[in-house]
Amino acid sequence: MSNVVLLFSGQGAQKVGMGQDLVEQYPAAKALFEQADEILGRSITDIMFNGPDEDLTKTGNCQPALFLHGLALLSVLKEKCPQLTPVAAAGLSLGELTAHTAAGTFSFEDGLKLVAHRGALMDEACAATAGTMAAVIGGQPEGIAQLAEECGIDVANYNCPGQIVVSGTEEGVDKAVAGAKGAGAKMAKKLNVAGAYHSRLMAGAQEKLGAALAEATLTTPSIPVVANLTADAPQTEDEIRETLTKQVTGSVRWTESMQKLIAEGNTTFIELGPGKVLKGFMGRIDKTVTFYTIEDAASLEAAIAEINA
Repeated sequence: MSNVVLLFSGQGAQKVGMGQDLVEQYPAAKALFEQADEILGRSITDIMFNGPDEDLTKTGNCQPALFLHGLALLSVLKEKCPQLTPVAAAGLSLGELTAHTAAGTFSFEDGLKLVAHRGALMDEACAATAGTMAAVIGGQPEGIAQLAEECGIDVANYNCPGQIVVSGTEEGVDKAVAGAKGAGAKMAKKLNVAGAYHSRLMAGAQEKLGAALAEATLTTPSIPVVANLTADAPQTEDEIRETLTKQVTGSVRWTESMQKLIAEGNTTFIELGPGKVLKGFMGRIDKTVTFYTIEDAASLEAAIAEINA
């Protein structure tokens, strides 16, 4: 199967038990999970398999967990479907680093270390700032962006038509929730998050991640990886560093990213990670594409059977 775009999950998709069936059934996945524990010097797999949920939900844990899970699924998929030819990749927020590692921009070890560092920096920024986020349902992007500006907060995610997430101070987000209907939205609801991701309150994390990326070893990716920040694929190593750095405080332009990939003629997408979140977004962006969600051994086997049919 050619003309396949790989998509990787973002923070919030994690769930206790993720990956355990992969380790039990596939040696390739088991080897990757063991390697991850060794690289991190702690058992991320224990937190993934056994929780508790509040530990897995911590940014410093869920980001490396989702990175590992997505790449373990991909390793088995590639092994079972050698004819599979990815032509592009993208990931939601943290998933962009997973996508870059899948494309060979980073080695598995370097990618995992960067993701764990990114998660720890974001935990640090959350603790230092009193921020939150809210989902705004309905309304036009321009109107929501103007509302965010008036409230002194930022647009974190343009997820799909009809779903935009705003992020910033508690006071600013509360003001935006109260003013959402006046800005043309149907409703707005605060999210249960640890902080104001993809907002100016993450500036400290962005600066420190930028320093780490400046030192990181990069290789030109084997396939284009669409950046959340620009909804385009960076061409040079410096551009990759810049987009991954600025993404920490920048808006995730997921709708535009998917529209760009579809406009380029891509018709088959594979979501690797728990929760079917990206499938839900695609249902609002373009219903005509072929979309596989692979999140566990059962969905993996179903996709392998269909791809190999």
